[in-house]
Formats: sequence, C-alpha cells, structure tokens
Amino acid sequence: MVTIHEVAARAGVSAATVSRFLRGRRVRASAAIQTAVDELGYSPSAAAQSLKSGRTYTIGVVVPDITNPYFAAVVKGMESVTRTEPYRILLANSDESGEREDDVIADMVRRVDGIVLAPATEQDRTPLNVRDAGVPLVFVDRDLADGEDFDAILVDNAGGARQAAEHLMGLGHTRIAAISGPVDTTPGRRRREGFLETLAAAGIGIAPEHDLIGDFREQSGYQLTLSLLSLPEPPTAVFTANNLMTLGALKALHDMRVGVPDEISLIGFDDLDTGPLLRPPLTVIDRPMVEQGVLAMRLLLRRLDPRHVDDMPRRVVLGTKLVDRASTAPPRTSPAGTAAPSPAGRTRAR
Repeated sequence: MVTIHEVAARAGVSAATVSRFLRGRRVRASAAIQTAVDELGYSPSAAAQSLKSGRTYTIGVVVPDITNPYFAAVVKGMESVTRTEPYRILLANSDESGEREDDVIADMVRRVDGIVLAPATEQDRTPLNVRDAGVPLVFVDRDLADGEDFDAILVDNAGGARQAAEHLMGLGHTRIAAISGPVDTTPGRRRREGFLETLAAAGIGIAPEHDLIGDFREQSGYQLTLSLLSLPEPPTAVFTANNLMTLGALKALHDMRVGVPDEISLIGFDDLDTGPLLRPPLTVIDRPMVEQGVLAMRLLLRRLDPRHVDDMPRRVVLGTKLVDRASTAPPRTSPAGTAAPSPAGRTRAR
C-alpha cells in the first residue's frame, strides 16, 4: 500500500504538509501533492484519520426524493468537491416525509462530521437538534420559515416563477393554470406566490380550479393536468413547478391527445437533460443545479474548519433563467376571439 511518506517524497514536501493538505488545509504545494496522490493512487486510511482528528471524514446528505434529476445534479456537484478532499458522502432519501427525515438524521448525526439537508418540511425541531449536537448543517434548495441561523444555498424561486408568468402573459395568455408544489416547502410556496402575484399585478386573475397544489411527484402532475383538461373551459397555458410534475403533465397531455403548444402551452421549473429532445422541446425556468451542490459542500467544509466554525451564517441565493423552446406559443385565439399574435420573431434558446 502506498504510504503518506511516499506521497510526500514524490511531491517534495514533508509528510506533515501532505497530512494538512488531506485535511483540507491550504498548503503552497497543493498542486504537486494532488498530482502525487493521483499518480501513486494514494488513499488515506479513514480509520487512521479519525483516530488522529476525532472526525469520521463523512458528510451526510439528505434529500427528499433521490429519483428527482434535480437532486441527482446537486449531489453530483457535492461529489465533485469531496473528490479532492478526504471526505466521503453518506446519502439518504427522506421520501418527502418529515418523519422519515427525523429517523434518518437521528441515526446519521452520530456518524458524520456535517450534514447537507434539503428539508422535507419546514419544521425546525430536527435541524435545531443537529446544531445542539455540535454537527454543522447546511440547507440546500429548501429552507426553514425562519432559518436565518443556518447556512443555506437557495435559488430565487419567486423570481423564476415570475419569469414564467411574464413569459406566458407576453405570449397573450390570460387563462393560465399553475400546478404548484407543497406550500409547506420553500420552493413550493415561493414559486406559487411569485407566479400568482405576477399575474395579479398585471390584472390577470387565476380561477380557483386553475390554482392546484401537487406534491413534486410525476403522478400528481399527471392527475392534476387531467383535472384541468376535464374542465368546461381548460386553460390555454400551464405552469408546472418542478421537473417531475412537468413530466407528468406532458404524459397527461399526450394521453389525452392535446397538442402542445397548439392547444395548451406548457412551461416547467427546472430543466431536464431530455428537455431539448422532447417533441416539442420544453420551455423551462432553469437554474444552476450542479453549482448549488458545489456551493453547499464548500460552505459545509468551510464550517468544519476550526477557523470558521463561529462565522455568521451565510445565505446564498442563485438566479434563474428562462430557456424558451417550443412548448409555449401564443394562444390560438385572443379572449375576444380574434386571431392570436404571430409567434414570428420570438427568440428560442437551443
């Protein structure tokens, strides 16, 4: 087995310098040490490191839905950071259940040095217990109603929903529906508020039967879209508040043979790898998913550094952008029954 002394000799530094580098400290020869580690295939003994430092060198990551491509991208971003650190990730799925989340974290908190959490609900009991146990905690994507005491990497949910509403109104839609996520979560509540408030500011009311609450899962997007299509006067445009509900909506529209965007325009929150390949390609509100994971892990590792353990909590809010493809278009007729404005001249992102 390769030893730390062999790495040090290859890099031309002391074993103590290599040890500091592997603990995440800044050293002048970091590039040379990383090259030596890679070339020799060195893997530090987790047991030895734990005995020396009192740390497990494990980061717990708890997400509400491991099947959601968004959370897969976030975890990918986290892993890209830990790849060059002595830490490894312990991943758990709360299945959108606050009770399950409590159980997972109660077990995890004894085995990790820190936790990155996307809360299933906004209850603060478990996060406060984690903090009281002396384990650093960083929120990603979701937050508590009053979570200012914790580090968090968030996204401008209300701003993204506002972009979606403005896009649909700009195309001439006035009969618009929204399929929101659970309002006891940060993204569910803030996206719904941002969307409805933008419509109201423009003098466009949304009918109660068009204001639907889902659960961020594909099946709810499917069933709620079917309910919209069964109305005597279905909407001409639908906003779905996450990628899985968007997929469910697309399936419902396909099964009912409703043309997109000829009969109903569809815009979703969060892009999909297959978004540009769908027919029609999907218009979405996109956000830097991998970057959220990168920033969350960097923030947690910083919090684990004794020099920064008492720093004030940091809250980072990332922006969103509209990716205008082909699943949205002007309604076939205006409210007065006249021809809809031509889509000519619209700029589409490819």
